[in-house]
Formats: sequence, C-alpha cells, structure tokens
Amino acid sequence: MSLRRLLEEQRSRLGALTRLLENEQEQLLSGTIDGPQLEKIAQEKSRLLASLEETESTRARIQQRLGYTTGGDGARLAAEDAGCLTQWQATLEMAAHTARLNDRNGRLVSLRMSHNQQMLDYIHRIAEKPVYTPDGRTTSGQRRLNTSA
Repeated sequence: MSLRRLLEEQRSRLGALTRLLENEQEQLLSGTIDGPQLEKIAQEKSRLLASLEETESTRARIQQRLGYTTGGDGARLAAEDAGCLTQWQATLEMAAHTARLNDRNGRLVSLRMSHNQQMLDYIHRIAEKPVYTPDGRTTSGQRRLNTSA
C-alpha cells in the first residue's frame, strides 16, 4: 500500500473521529446528558482509535522497511520522497486538531464530574443533618430535601 493511500485512510479516519468528538462535545455541553448516546460515542471512538493505530503502525513499518529512520523526521522525509509531503502535513495538522478536541472533551467530562460530586456532597450534607440537638430537642425546620434545587 502506498504512503499516499495510507495518509488518505488516516485523514478519513481522523475526520470521522473529529466529527464524533464534536458530537460528544455537543452532548457534554447540553443541559441534559444522554448516557446511552455518550456510550455509543465512546465505543465508536475506541473503534476509530484502534483503526488509526493500525494504520499508523502499518505506515511506520513501511517507513522503516524502506530505510527511513523512525519518528517524525523519517516520516517527513518519506512523505517528501513519495511526493506527498502536503498530505503528510495536512494529516499532522488534522491529528493535532483532533487531539485538541479530545483534550477539551476530557476537561468537560472532568468539570461535569466535579460539579456532580459537589452536588452529591451537598445533598449528603443536607440529608445527614441530625434530627435531635445534643440536649435531646428536635432541630428546627423541616427535614425534607428540596428536589427543585
């Protein structure tokens, strides 16, 4: 398989992954989370990442078999010699963009998790208030949880 064809496959898969990450971001930013939809996205991301890794491994093996050094310098030189340096650079840019989207989504997930934990902690504090004071009297106020919060 030619380097040009491998780069086309990588860009195609990166494009699909980018669209998936954008969809995931929309889900994470929406007011309500659709758990099943996020699960489907996670499964598809795993599948795409595995196929990207497979394509990249193939590209690296071919690069090495053709006598180029491993790593970015050898990849750039191989792409230049194969007449597809522009495609190689476009693939790198697309991969960097996709990585930034994935990083942003990871921060959104962390933020949501932190917010959810704060809400749970607050609910636990409210729910665990004692019913009686140390001298045996009942605490003032209602002991019901306001679910509209």
